[in-house]
Amino acid sequence: MLPVKLVGKDNNSVQTIDQSGASLNIIKPIPPFKPDQRMRVFRQHLTDDGLPTDGTNQDMRVNGSSTNVDFYVGSHNDRDRYICFLSFIIADASATLDGFGNLSALTNGCVLEYIDEAGTVTIHDGIKTNFQLIRLCGGTPAIGNTTNAFRASNVSGSAEGYIPFLDLRTTFGFQWGILLKAGSTQRITFRIRDDLSTGIDSMDCIAYGFERLKD
Repeated sequence: MLPVKLVGKDNNSVQTIDQSGASLNIIKPIPPFKPDQRMRVFRQHLTDDGLPTDGTNQDMRVNGSSTNVDFYVGSHNDRDRYICFLSFIIADASATLDGFGNLSALTNGCVLEYIDEAGTVTIHDGIKTNFQLIRLCGGTPAIGNTTNAFRASNVSGSAEGYIPFLDLRTTFGFQWGILLKAGSTQRITFRIRDDLSTGIDSMDCIAYGFERLKD
Protein backbone atom coordinates (compact mmCIF):
# COMPACT_ATOMS: atom_id res chain seq x y z
CA MET A 1 0.00 0.00 0.00
CA LEU A 2 1.42 3.36 -1.01
CA PRO A 3 1.07 6.26 1.43
CA VAL A 4 -0.82 9.22 -0.06
CA LYS A 5 -0.94 12.82 1.11
CA LEU A 6 -3.35 15.60 0.20
CA VAL A 7 -1.37 18.83 0.35
CA GLY A 8 -2.75 22.36 0.09
CA LYS A 9 -1.69 24.93 -2.47
CA ASP A 10 0.95 26.40 -0.16
CA ASN A 11 2.44 22.91 0.47
CA ASN A 12 2.16 23.49 4.21
CA SER A 13 -1.37 22.24 4.92
CA VAL A 14 -1.79 18.44 4.88
CA GLN A 15 -5.13 16.62 5.08
CA THR A 16 -5.48 14.80 8.42
CA ILE A 17 -7.14 11.42 9.01
CA ASP A 18 -8.41 10.64 12.51
CA GLN A 19 -8.11 7.32 14.39
CA SER A 20 -11.39 6.02 12.94
CA GLY A 21 -10.23 6.67 9.38
CA ALA A 22 -12.37 9.75 8.83
CA SER A 23 -11.09 12.82 7.04
CA LEU A 24 -11.02 15.88 9.29
CA ASN A 25 -12.72 18.83 7.65
CA ILE A 26 -14.17 22.19 8.57
CA ILE A 27 -17.38 23.75 7.28
CA LYS A 28 -16.59 27.05 5.60
CA PRO A 29 -19.16 29.83 6.10
CA ILE A 30 -18.98 30.72 2.41
CA PRO A 31 -19.51 28.58 -0.73
CA PRO A 32 -16.47 27.66 -2.86
CA PHE A 33 -15.71 29.59 -6.04
CA LYS A 34 -15.63 26.36 -8.02
CA PRO A 35 -17.43 24.20 -8.98
CA ASP A 36 -20.44 26.33 -9.88
CA GLN A 37 -23.56 26.15 -7.74
CA ARG A 38 -25.59 23.13 -8.85
CA MET A 39 -28.65 23.69 -6.65
CA ARG A 40 -31.82 25.59 -7.47
CA VAL A 41 -34.50 26.80 -5.07
CA PHE A 42 -37.73 24.79 -5.22
CA ARG A 43 -41.16 25.87 -3.99
CA GLN A 44 -44.44 24.42 -5.20
CA HIS A 45 -47.94 23.78 -3.89
CA LEU A 46 -49.17 20.24 -3.64
CA THR A 47 -51.74 20.19 -6.46
CA ASP A 48 -54.37 17.80 -7.77
CA ASP A 49 -52.37 17.29 -11.00
CA GLY A 50 -48.81 17.63 -9.64
CA LEU A 51 -48.22 20.75 -11.74
CA PRO A 52 -47.39 24.25 -10.50
CA THR A 53 -50.45 26.07 -9.24
CA ASP A 54 -52.83 27.70 -11.69
CA GLY A 55 -54.78 29.37 -8.90
CA THR A 56 -57.27 26.54 -8.40
CA ASN A 57 -55.46 23.18 -8.50
CA GLN A 58 -53.87 23.76 -5.08
CA ASP A 59 -57.19 24.36 -3.28
CA MET A 60 -57.78 21.38 -0.98
CA ARG A 61 -61.36 22.37 -0.26
CA VAL A 62 -62.79 19.51 -2.31
CA ASN A 63 -65.24 16.67 -1.81
CA GLY A 64 -63.20 13.51 -1.39
CA SER A 65 -65.82 11.49 0.46
CA SER A 66 -66.94 9.31 -2.45
CA THR A 67 -63.87 9.64 -4.69
CA ASN A 68 -60.65 10.47 -2.85
CA VAL A 69 -58.68 13.44 -4.20
CA ASP A 70 -54.87 13.41 -4.13
CA PHE A 71 -52.75 16.56 -3.90
CA TYR A 72 -49.10 15.88 -4.54
CA VAL A 73 -45.65 17.02 -5.56
CA GLY A 74 -43.79 14.63 -7.83
CA SER A 75 -40.39 14.27 -9.44
CA HIS A 76 -38.92 16.40 -12.23
CA ASN A 77 -37.94 14.77 -15.52
CA ASP A 78 -34.30 15.84 -15.34
CA ARG A 79 -33.55 17.11 -11.84
CA ASP A 80 -33.43 15.41 -8.47
CA ARG A 81 -35.77 17.17 -6.06
CA TYR A 82 -35.21 17.27 -2.32
CA ILE A 83 -38.25 18.27 -0.25
CA CYS A 84 -37.26 19.79 3.10
CA PHE A 85 -40.50 21.27 4.45
CA LEU A 86 -44.25 20.96 4.02
CA SER A 87 -46.14 24.09 5.06
CA PHE A 88 -49.87 23.63 5.73
CA ILE A 89 -52.68 26.11 6.23
CA ILE A 90 -56.19 25.43 7.49
CA ALA A 91 -58.02 28.72 8.02
CA ASP A 92 -61.54 28.95 9.38
CA ALA A 93 -63.33 31.36 11.70
CA SER A 94 -63.45 30.14 15.32
CA ALA A 95 -61.42 26.99 14.52
CA THR A 96 -60.44 24.87 17.52
CA LEU A 97 -57.96 22.05 17.99
CA ASP A 98 -60.58 19.31 18.28
CA GLY A 99 -62.16 20.09 14.91
CA PHE A 100 -60.91 20.27 11.35
CA GLY A 101 -60.94 23.95 10.50
CA ASN A 102 -64.22 24.81 12.19
CA LEU A 103 -65.81 21.57 11.04
CA SER A 104 -66.34 18.62 13.36
CA ALA A 105 -63.59 16.02 13.42
CA LEU A 106 -63.48 14.27 10.05
CA THR A 107 -64.94 10.81 9.53
CA ASN A 108 -62.19 9.29 7.39
CA GLY A 109 -59.35 11.78 7.77
CA CYS A 110 -56.65 12.96 5.38
CA VAL A 111 -53.69 10.72 4.54
CA LEU A 112 -50.07 11.82 4.06
CA GLU A 113 -47.94 9.40 2.01
CA TYR A 114 -44.52 9.04 0.42
CA ILE A 115 -44.63 6.88 -2.71
CA ASP A 116 -41.69 5.35 -4.57
CA GLU A 117 -40.92 2.27 -6.66
CA ALA A 118 -40.70 0.11 -3.54
CA GLY A 119 -44.27 0.96 -2.52
CA THR A 120 -46.08 3.39 -0.27
CA VAL A 121 -44.99 4.72 3.11
CA THR A 122 -47.96 6.03 5.08
CA ILE A 123 -46.72 8.95 7.14
CA HIS A 124 -50.16 9.49 8.70
CA ASP A 125 -53.17 7.28 8.01
CA GLY A 126 -55.97 9.61 9.06
CA ILE A 127 -55.64 13.28 10.03
CA LYS A 128 -59.10 14.05 11.42
CA THR A 129 -58.49 17.17 13.53
CA ASN A 130 -56.39 20.31 13.53
CA PHE A 131 -54.50 18.93 16.51
CA GLN A 132 -53.54 15.71 14.72
CA LEU A 133 -51.98 17.73 11.89
CA ILE A 134 -50.18 19.95 14.39
CA ARG A 135 -48.92 16.90 16.27
CA LEU A 136 -47.63 15.38 13.01
CA CYS A 137 -45.71 18.61 12.46
CA GLY A 138 -44.11 18.49 15.92
CA GLY A 139 -46.14 21.38 17.32
CA THR A 140 -44.43 23.88 15.03
CA PRO A 141 -44.81 26.83 15.15
CA ALA A 142 -45.65 26.95 18.85
CA ILE A 143 -47.59 30.21 18.83
CA GLY A 144 -50.45 31.39 21.03
CA ASN A 145 -51.52 29.90 24.35
CA THR A 146 -54.45 28.19 26.10
CA THR A 147 -57.58 28.56 23.92
CA ASN A 148 -55.69 29.98 20.92
CA ALA A 149 -52.65 27.67 21.12
CA PHE A 150 -51.00 27.11 17.70
CA ARG A 151 -53.60 29.40 16.07
CA ALA A 152 -52.84 32.61 14.18
CA SER A 153 -55.28 35.48 13.66
CA ASN A 154 -56.47 36.91 10.33
CA VAL A 155 -54.86 34.17 8.24
CA SER A 156 -57.54 34.29 5.55
CA GLY A 157 -59.38 37.58 5.79
CA SER A 158 -60.57 37.75 9.39
CA ALA A 159 -60.52 33.96 9.84
CA GLU A 160 -58.14 32.31 12.28
CA GLY A 161 -55.91 29.56 11.02
CA TYR A 162 -53.50 26.78 11.89
CA ILE A 163 -50.23 27.01 9.96
CA PRO A 164 -48.10 23.99 10.97
CA PHE A 165 -45.02 23.05 8.99
CA LEU A 166 -43.41 19.62 8.81
CA ASP A 167 -39.59 19.61 8.78
CA LEU A 168 -38.93 16.39 6.89
CA ARG A 169 -35.18 16.57 7.53
CA THR A 170 -35.52 16.66 11.32
CA THR A 171 -38.49 14.31 11.56
CA PHE A 172 -37.06 11.52 9.41
CA GLY A 173 -33.31 12.13 9.69
CA PHE A 174 -32.63 12.94 6.04
CA GLN A 175 -29.80 15.46 5.84
CA TRP A 176 -31.00 16.92 2.54
CA GLY A 177 -34.72 16.24 2.84
CA ILE A 178 -36.79 13.58 1.07
CA LEU A 179 -35.55 12.75 -2.42
CA LEU A 180 -37.86 12.72 -5.43
CA LYS A 181 -35.52 11.17 -7.98
CA ALA A 182 -35.40 12.63 -11.49
CA GLY A 183 -37.58 10.77 -13.99
CA SER A 184 -39.15 8.57 -11.31
CA THR A 185 -42.69 8.08 -10.04
CA GLN A 186 -41.72 9.19 -6.53
CA ARG A 187 -44.06 11.68 -4.90
CA ILE A 188 -45.40 13.08 -1.65
CA THR A 189 -49.20 12.92 -1.50
CA PHE A 190 -51.86 14.43 0.74
CA ARG A 191 -55.17 12.61 0.19
CA ILE A 192 -58.57 14.14 0.96
CA ARG A 193 -61.14 11.51 1.98
CA ASP A 194 -63.97 13.69 3.33
CA ASP A 195 -66.17 16.49 2.06
CA LEU A 196 -64.15 19.69 2.60
CA SER A 197 -65.83 21.60 -0.23
CA THR A 198 -67.78 23.86 2.12
CA GLY A 199 -67.20 25.28 5.57
CA ILE A 200 -63.44 25.96 5.43
CA ASP A 201 -62.07 29.37 4.40
CA SER A 202 -58.64 28.26 3.11
CA MET A 203 -56.63 25.04 2.93
CA ASP A 204 -53.49 24.11 1.03
CA CYS A 205 -49.92 22.87 1.41
CA ILE A 206 -46.62 24.16 -0.01
CA ALA A 207 -43.47 22.05 -0.46
CA TYR A 208 -40.08 23.74 -0.01
CA GLY A 209 -36.64 22.41 -0.90
CA PHE A 210 -34.21 22.45 -3.79
CA GLU A 211 -33.44 20.81 -7.11
CA ARG A 212 -30.00 19.48 -8.04
CA LEU A 213 -29.06 20.44 -11.56
CA LYS A 214 -27.24 18.09 -13.90
CA ASP A 215 -23.63 18.82 -14.79
